[in-house]
Amino acid sequence: MGGDLSFVKMNGIGNEIVVLDLRGRPERVDAAAARAIAALPGGWFDQMMVLYDPVTPGTAAAMRIFNVDGSESFACGNGTRCVAAREFARTGASRVLLQSRAGLLVCTDAGDGAVTVDMGTPKFGWADIPLAEPFHDTRAIELQIGPIDAPILHSPSVVNVGNPHAIFWVDDVEALDLGRIGPMLENHPLFPERANISLAHVTAPDALTLKVWERGAGLTRACGSAACAAAVSAARTRRTGRTVTVSLPGGDLVITWTDADRILMTGPAEHEYDGAVPAAVFAVSTGAGLSAPMR
Repeated sequence: MGGDLSFVKMNGIGNEIVVLDLRGRPERVDAAAARAIAALPGGWFDQMMVLYDPVTPGTAAAMRIFNVDGSESFACGNGTRCVAAREFARTGASRVLLQSRAGLLVCTDAGDGAVTVDMGTPKFGWADIPLAEPFHDTRAIELQIGPIDAPILHSPSVVNVGNPHAIFWVDDVEALDLGRIGPMLENHPLFPERANISLAHVTAPDALTLKVWERGAGLTRACGSAACAAAVSAARTRRTGRTVTVSLPGGDLVITWTDADRILMTGPAEHEYDGAVPAAVFAVSTGAGLSAPMR
């Protein structure tokens, strides 16, 4: 395998991202290798974006996305912005097409260090999210936490934006201990593939505040797909318009749900430092690469 491989540590409004570029190389990452990389000095991440050679003409890379616990995510908006920003810097281009397991992602340079990612179309059908039982109206499903006559959380909106998301509408995102209730909700039997759990407070017709417990990563300072999920759910329930600024602990994202049913996310991506992964880490990899279908 040769010597150490370099990685790049970045962040998207505080969402800690590692970018590992394996294009043109034989190494592959599996869950065990992802956990080993996260345990390296300087290697910790919320999500790791692993780049492989393109499998679709016109794309710059095929991405696999790992959470810090080694589980795989189909989408990561903040991480995708980081990958796109590096591609812009490397090639001088202002547009790049990337492929994740959620689909093809068009990324454009929005100027001043910001990147816009077309995150695709939201899925609202209960089987597409997926949920363990049918709900005909996913704008508010029957799920509550706490006493039946005075629940502390209830009636979340649910949607799939690459990953399953449940959004609870609250008056204060800090009033509840999401670090305590997040794991229980993430693993609730209603979510067969687990779910990202968000507390959302609508502060204006074009703004909301969000706090997120990410599936496989826990509390994070930002989650791009959760911001998209909250924005489209807010518009769908007529809490906001179709363009909103979503404020997360790490910073702000601007989300537009277009009339063509596309979700556009705009925000910054920042380089922190470069690091190295010992080649021995990849000895635990299965070599599976992109064995699951890319779509």
